[in-house]
Amino acid sequence: MAYGETSPLDLPRPLPGGYGNRLFLYVMRRMASAGVDDAHAANAMLGAFGRSYRRPLILMRAMMLELARCATRKILVAPCCCARMTADEALLMQSIGTALQHPHDAYEQLTSLLGTDDALGALTCLQAVSQAHSDLGRPLDLYAGA
Repeated sequence: MAYGETSPLDLPRPLPGGYGNRLFLYVMRRMASAGVDDAHAANAMLGAFGRSYRRPLILMRAMMLELARCATRKILVAPCCCARMTADEALLMQSIGTALQHPHDAYEQLTSLLGTDDALGALTCLQAVSQAHSDLGRPLDLYAGA
């Protein structure tokens, strides 16, 4: 790579504030890199939600599988240790933060992220994950804790 070129893993956005947001990002990165059955992701959910961890974990798995099924382009995900987000991660965080209150905006963001006009299943999964996190006290709001 020559001087001045951007890397394929451009990290333009800082990590979001709020424990729920960082948990979501960590679990999403683990599942993207090691698969939806990753033990570290499950352990993070257990540590955050206690005995109620199964609902958000299963919904996260379904969301990741639906995103993979719907996507017509690659979604860039940074390693878990990165202190910044890729543009794709930032768009996903933005869409899950608005999925419950502004579903039309979240749908538009998802179609842009996935490269398809058929993102209704993905939106539904994002709404379910967001609702589960909210119900268990770890809301997904991009501006929480910032």
